Amino acid sequence: MPSVETAKKIADVFEVTLDYMIDEAATVIFDKKTVKRIQDIDILNPDDRKHLFAMMDAFLRDAKTKQAYAS
Repeated sequence: MPSVETAKKIADVFEVTLDYMIDEAATVIFDKKTVKRIQDIDILNPDDRKHLFAMMDAFLRDAKTKQAYAS
């Protein structure tokens, strides 16, 4: 069993979180860039966060629509 410090270094090398390394049942896995973006979104003021989510929702809706019609 590696120490926490060693486990953190291993996670850094593979660019994953410690949760990813230890949770065998994890169904949603985020890479470090995604985790950082989520943390950055979390510190936005409410209006900026609302606008960002509106843009993301529109983009995701369009992507899902394209995917549905491609099938």
